Amino acid sequence: MKLAIFDFDSTLMNGETIDLLAQANGSADAVQTITKEAMGGKMDFHQSLKLRVATLKGMPLTKVQEVCNSLKYNLGAKELIEELKARNYKIVVFSGGFDEGVSAGQKVLGYHIHFSNKLHHKDGILTGEVGGEMMFNYSKGRMTEKIQTLLNATYESTIAIGDGANDVSMFHCAKKKVAFCAKPILKEAANIVIDEKNLMLIAKHLD
Repeated sequence: MKLAIFDFDSTLMNGETIDLLAQANGSADAVQTITKEAMGGKMDFHQSLKLRVATLKGMPLTKVQEVCNSLKYNLGAKELIEELKARNYKIVVFSGGFDEGVSAGQKVLGYHIHFSNKLHHKDGILTGEVGGEMMFNYSKGRMTEKIQTLLNATYESTIAIGDGANDVSMFHCAKKKVAFCAKPILKEAANIVIDEKNLMLIAKHLD
């Protein structure tokens, strides 16, 4: 089984969902500072995620859904996924972001399954808390190993594509490690580096 694993924010999607939510909620400056430190590897992902989500406390869930239903995707995202499907890859998306965004992305881009985090809410209002499957720096690697076991996919048959520090763990499980318009810490761990914002440039590296 051939397996393609994508990060979502700033890889498939053009930008960071948390930044867009913060803009809609008036907490953009605080979130951008934390995001920059986290994606550059200067802050633990779990800590930074909790701090960023805390700034969204009080935001209506309807506004979250509105933002997520209008996300913009990077050039070549849909085309690359279609090419991977034609080559019999199973396509999985991991996101340290949120189910609302990644679920909206699945409808547009057509990947097979996704794993992400969940914004907690009560009575239609965000509580400022978050939980889920992608809470830690090691989460993507752990989940990659589980999916490889389930699908009988190997290190050699896996390609992983990401842009930030929390994508390093999934690179350990993939022969092809693609840093897409990535932070320096991920480029150092990659064996394929794409610096132009066009995901279809990855197609020439497929087997």
